[in-house]
Amino acid sequence: MTGSWERATAGRAAPLALVDLEAFDANAADLVRRAAGKPVRVASKSVRCRALLRRALDRPGFRGVMAYSVREALWLAADGFTDLFVAYPSADREALESLAANGHAAAQVTVTVDSVEHVAFLAALQRPHPLRVAVDVDASLRVGSLHLGVRRSPLRSAGQVVAVARAAQAAGLDVVGLMFYDAQVAGLPDSSPAVRLVKARSTRDLLGRRAEVVAAVRDVATLEFVNGGGTGSLHVASRDPSLTELAAGSGLFGPTLFDGYRSFRPRPAAAFALPVVRRPAPGVVTVFGGGYTASGPPGWSRSPSVLAPRGLRLLRSEGAGEVQTPLRGPAADGLGIGDRVWFRHAKAGELCERFDELHLVRGDELVDRVPTYRGEAANFG
Repeated sequence: MTGSWERATAGRAAPLALVDLEAFDANAADLVRRAAGKPVRVASKSVRCRALLRRALDRPGFRGVMAYSVREALWLAADGFTDLFVAYPSADREALESLAANGHAAAQVTVTVDSVEHVAFLAALQRPHPLRVAVDVDASLRVGSLHLGVRRSPLRSAGQVVAVARAAQAAGLDVVGLMFYDAQVAGLPDSSPAVRLVKARSTRDLLGRRAEVVAAVRDVATLEFVNGGGTGSLHVASRDPSLTELAAGSGLFGPTLFDGYRSFRPRPAAAFALPVVRRPAPGVVTVFGGGYTASGPPGWSRSPSVLAPRGLRLLRSEGAGEVQTPLRGPAADGLGIGDRVWFRHAKAGELCERFDELHLVRGDELVDRVPTYRGEAANFG
């Protein structure tokens, strides 16, 4: 695999980032297969490249974008993207008022609320056009005092969600959607029997609670979508009749955090190459750059991983560095100055914040070079 990437990008200066289109398309097809007929909304935070967002959306089975910033959604709407759901609450008053002032964008973009406080914040804005909102519902698992999942929405019960939906309607907001993100299922590798038990129990719990919440909200609002799941849970979320669509994005790139799932295995589609710049000792080489650590709980699982040559690994005493990264292993002695080492990022779209462009390859061919969000000077945090 990396041999063809080497040939496709020969002559290009490293560091460089690459997306293998055959792997990207195969991963997209697998996401659609696991969604089992429900449309997949593309999570833009995991792609961060307009050309690749379009490539996914042009395929059957994908519909709409799950954006992470109101400014991003405005930018994408101005470029012709439609059906944009900003799945994270925003306190960006200027961006929200720009959205409400733009009739076209306001009709295409839905923003998130999960409290009466959010509703009051949106209600206080200048709104020439009505804002569309979706209510985010806590999809974590509670076992006694244990909270298994991520800390997002405080809303869990049907009554709580209906109260916020009614408050939104009273404030003149259009309630059009619900969201349930099961991070404790979608985002956890199947690393142990305990994790698999949590996933199974969480899926059962959420199936019943989600149905109650959706039914209650449908009594007071006309919902256009009920969103759930993520790359790691499409195959279970797709069985829930309460959900009308699923979300995924990381599975398109296939980062290392998805290497430990039992039920699916995306192909490595995104990678980056760093050049060897030093040979500090036998069995050790140093490459330029590499400190592209992923977000999440700090630890080695968030560090980039060497894909090729095999046998190279990060030094525990240094890790991936700000401008240089030492690597140890038998393959080091076969590398010279300027040779490349290929890495995979732990997560998906964050890699694009380190590179201005992605090299799109198919086999031995460099098909195109396309800008990332960063390459378009589009910084949304």
